[in-house]
Amino acid sequence: MIKNKFVQPFLKWAGGKRALFHEIKKRVPKSYSTYYEPFLGGGAVLFSLQPKKAVVNDINSEIINVYRIIKTNVEELIKELKKHKNDSDYFYKIRDQDRNSEIYKSLTDVQKAARIIFLNKTCFNGLFRVNSQGQFNAPFGRYKNPNILNEEVLRAVKKYLNENKIEILNGNFDDFISKIKKGSFVYLDPPYDPVSSTASFTGYNLDGFGKQDQIKLKEYCDKLNKKGVKFLLSNSATDFIKELYKDYTIEIVEVPRNINSVGSKRGKVDEVLIRNYDIE
Repeated sequence: MIKNKFVQPFLKWAGGKRALFHEIKKRVPKSYSTYYEPFLGGGAVLFSLQPKKAVVNDINSEIINVYRIIKTNVEELIKELKKHKNDSDYFYKIRDQDRNSEIYKSLTDVQKAARIIFLNKTCFNGLFRVNSQGQFNAPFGRYKNPNILNEEVLRAVKKYLNENKIEILNGNFDDFISKIKKGSFVYLDPPYDPVSSTASFTGYNLDGFGKQDQIKLKEYCDKLNKKGVKFLLSNSATDFIKELYKDYTIEIVEVPRNINSVGSKRGKVDEVLIRNYDIE
């Protein structure tokens, strides 16, 4: 299948897989019936593979709303994005809309989707981060000319989502395991196990993703394995993760990481790719 180069992530994403995709691509099965991705995030792997049949999911309802609006109402989204401006006072006015329940409830789904794209493109380091009340709390990024609106990419993503059989879900990663049949391929990109006590990125979702969630995910992979479903999982190369998945094939890969509030801590890091099948 000829892939559309404009089908690409429309959000900046902490832990995005663009830098790792060349390693992921080497390990993707040559054939499978349906592609599943329980932790969709910025969608880098989905948009790089562009499968014709996929079921994708994320627990973050704000992000899933953006995908659904692009699929169903991209032209209204584009119109709404044109209203936003790269200004500090304006940024905080839009960011603080979720501090007032009446204001936030009055927003349409299109306005909510445009808000998330705008905040993502103009906030510091492109982080999607919420506080303990579930409110977006990344500060203004002070970029001179952020690319808030890329019409070509948004329209290409809409075309891809509509011309293929792509189901978009919003729930926990294990909500749809019963739907996954033998012959499918599942790519899992959970919030990573922190490499230090201060490295945990829990702000992506209100409830975070701790050690017990990592253990639950491993048990999920065991269920996939028993069903004869191929899975590929990425995570940080911590001793905890390597011990947890010791019964599967674990490969360490070096990946550049550019999103960190401390510039000196940006650079290459070790991650793992874990799979339950032989590369064809």
